[in-house]
Amino acid sequence: MAFEIPKTAYSGKIKEITLGKGDKAVKVGGETAYPFYLFEGEMPNLPKIAMEVYDCPPEEWAAAALEPFAGVTDDPVAWAQKCIKDYGAEMICLQLLSTDPNGLDRPAAEAAQVVKKVADAIDVPLIVWGTANHDKDTEVLRAAAELCQDKRLILGPVEEADHKKIGAAAIGYKHTVVASSPIDINLAKQLNILLGNLGVPDDRLAMDPTVSSIGYGIEYCYSVMERMRMAALTQQDTKLQFPIICNIAKETWKTKEAKISEKDDPKMGNARKRGILLEAMSATVLLLAGADVLIMRHPEAIKLAREMIADLTAK
Repeated sequence: MAFEIPKTAYSGKIKEITLGKGDKAVKVGGETAYPFYLFEGEMPNLPKIAMEVYDCPPEEWAAAALEPFAGVTDDPVAWAQKCIKDYGAEMICLQLLSTDPNGLDRPAAEAAQVVKKVADAIDVPLIVWGTANHDKDTEVLRAAAELCQDKRLILGPVEEADHKKIGAAAIGYKHTVVASSPIDINLAKQLNILLGNLGVPDDRLAMDPTVSSIGYGIEYCYSVMERMRMAALTQQDTKLQFPIICNIAKETWKTKEAKISEKDDPKMGNARKRGILLEAMSATVLLLAGADVLIMRHPEAIKLAREMIADLTAK
């Protein structure tokens, strides 16, 4: 008698959405099984990686993270173009660090102009990421949404406290929103419901469950993402059937393990290799948990993540 491998029956499907516009728009989602379970279902769109660009020179980055972008970190347009031309970025994530009220506190109108310049200079999808300060993000993301109304931006993080105003701007100007909740499946579902009630279409909604690096609580993040996928695929929970975006780069590279030099702690080994591997391994964990889009930093870490995706989907 032939042995038959038991298989999970999936009653749900992750919604497929299009990010960006034009020839370089990307599709994400559409899975009918758990991540990379190609023996049980389909994964029509492989996970995508967005490369980080900051709107002002980063002052606290590790030397290894700055090295690939030498000469362009003071110009977000040149930085974004380098990511695309030299490193093959299929998406860009513009981190609006300068708008932080506890930092440079750049006015919303100025920040929106920077977003517009970057959006005009690239032909790949653009994620625009605020600082999670509700009042300032509301100002900045609404201004960017209006100024770039023909660009189909991906706006985040959109949280419960600011979802009405940012969500309304996204609806009016036809952008995608990233619903961000603090590592809790019930809060994630609740926010998706609120955005749906507001009028955000299902095909313009993605989830950010909030993530962390290896060694800083990634196990809990994995568990929450895993439960989201279980509810979406096997429990017919339509309010959790959305693609997941993970903003992992800044969580990885802000850790002491990524930043401390070999001179300061020889036992930690080569600092450059350490940071790259920490980002790549964190990204791999999130891919296995269900990430559809990863926001990453170092080109070599991205190369390793892409190789992992290729290995897991090879026939």
